Amino acid sequence: MHNNISKNITQIEQEIGNTQLVVVSKYRSLEELNEVYATGHRNFGENRVQELVDKYTQLPKDINWHVIGHLQTNKVKYIASFVHLIHSIDSLKLLKEVNKQAKKCDRVIPFLFQMHIADEETKFGLNKDELLAILESPVYREMANVKCKGLMGMATNTDDEKQVAEEFQSLNTLFEKHKTGLGWDTLSMGMSGDYLLAVANGSTLIRVGSKIFN
Repeated sequence: MHNNISKNITQIEQEIGNTQLVVVSKYRSLEELNEVYATGHRNFGENRVQELVDKYTQLPKDINWHVIGHLQTNKVKYIASFVHLIHSIDSLKLLKEVNKQAKKCDRVIPFLFQMHIADEETKFGLNKDELLAILESPVYREMANVKCKGLMGMATNTDDEKQVAEEFQSLNTLFEKHKTGLGWDTLSMGMSGDYLLAVANGSTLIRVGSKIFN
């Protein structure tokens, strides 16, 4: 029915090389997602917890579910037993809750710190000082049920490619500064409109939806 899905995924994978593709599945039907699954793809990203849980219960269990949207502390318990990677940790309070719920599930939940790199107040994320404060916090260092894999960021929604590239580059610089000492391996940046710029600036993981389902 959607002949383009397989073709679009193949094209994107050719463009991005070794960068990991997470297919953004929000608002997509189970039929569309089964078509993605049929291509051999296993990494899906959701913005809303309710939609994520609904799809998790109805789709194959070998899918790796990524939380890519803003996560509220009171929603963590619904995904703690199965989430593959949380991209959007933007406070110590939220991280405490993830650690608490992961412990209940006898899991270590991988996550990324979401950094605010865009020239837009509406986007969530930490600044460099806030990140450092968490990394140096004794509370964080004692958490045994979460593991940071790296950083995530969303660039400004603009046609100015130079600005977007600079924002991605600033995040990559921060990632490179910390990755060796902290064992980070994931830099999540780039979406349908800017993933090629993100890959050119060091992204290891892109989150693409509309480009696949058009």
